[in-house]
Amino acid sequence: MEYFLQQVINALSVGSEYALLALGLAIVFSIIGLVNFAHGELITLAGYMMFFAAATFVHNPLFLLPIGVAGAVLGAIVFERVAFRSIRNASANTGILTAFGVSIIMQNAFVIFIATRPKAVQTPEWLSSVMTIGTFSLPVLQVVETLVTAVAIGILLIVLKRTTIGMAMRAAAKDFTAVRLMGIKANMVIQAAFVVSGFLAGLAAVFIISRRGAIDPFMGSVPVLKAFVACVLGGFGSLEGAVLGGFALGIFEVLLQAFLPDDITPFRDAIVFTAICAVLVGFPDGLLGRRVELGDKEA
Repeated sequence: MEYFLQQVINALSVGSEYALLALGLAIVFSIIGLVNFAHGELITLAGYMMFFAAATFVHNPLFLLPIGVAGAVLGAIVFERVAFRSIRNASANTGILTAFGVSIIMQNAFVIFIATRPKAVQTPEWLSSVMTIGTFSLPVLQVVETLVTAVAIGILLIVLKRTTIGMAMRAAAKDFTAVRLMGIKANMVIQAAFVVSGFLAGLAAVFIISRRGAIDPFMGSVPVLKAFVACVLGGFGSLEGAVLGGFALGIFEVLLQAFLPDDITPFRDAIVFTAICAVLVGFPDGLLGRRVELGDKEA
């Protein structure tokens, strides 16, 4: 029973990580239709901000956590202003290529100007400790990650439903032209979406780095790929779908890792993606995606 509970907590923790990243992708996509594959570099940027802060002026690892989140938010703002604002009205293919370009440029910049080898980053020791509840021993990191994700999603819901900018973002996801006609500046809405996206990436980065204990120039590649898969599984453009897809993917991965026979465990990813393909056959638009009638094509 204890082993099963530990695996459930671990599954929720990994699912929380995927949900945070998928939600960040989905918010930007729902407003401007951009699949931001440079989202993973925000994780790396947050890690290097924590590393340099620790090497220069921050001696308490606890203070490194908000610095990492702030670094991801700042990176998201710069990406939007420098790379994505000018191609806002271009085709979706241009946006995808630009996002890939930003990702590659950032990875090479990290390699050239910082280092190719992993760099250790110290995080608070209590995150790597174990808490005891009765007869159960649970890792603090996994419990905190799950709780923080739940709180972050709750706060995001309040922002989207109760604040002016949140309602503007929701309206922009439905009809951007109507939002402009109401006198709301498009730049403000889009930049707010990137700020939220960067904040969620920063939260995920803190927990990823706490789990890894080190950073490297390519550490954001796999998480953003998993987040993209979670978005597709849940339904791209659906915020609820992104959260559902992230948790479903994380839980399924961990449970397979925990309970598959040892000789089958190396095929875990193949099993996961086979299951996702099977789900998408039944739900082509994702679990919570909206079907859009495209009409007949012109001859």
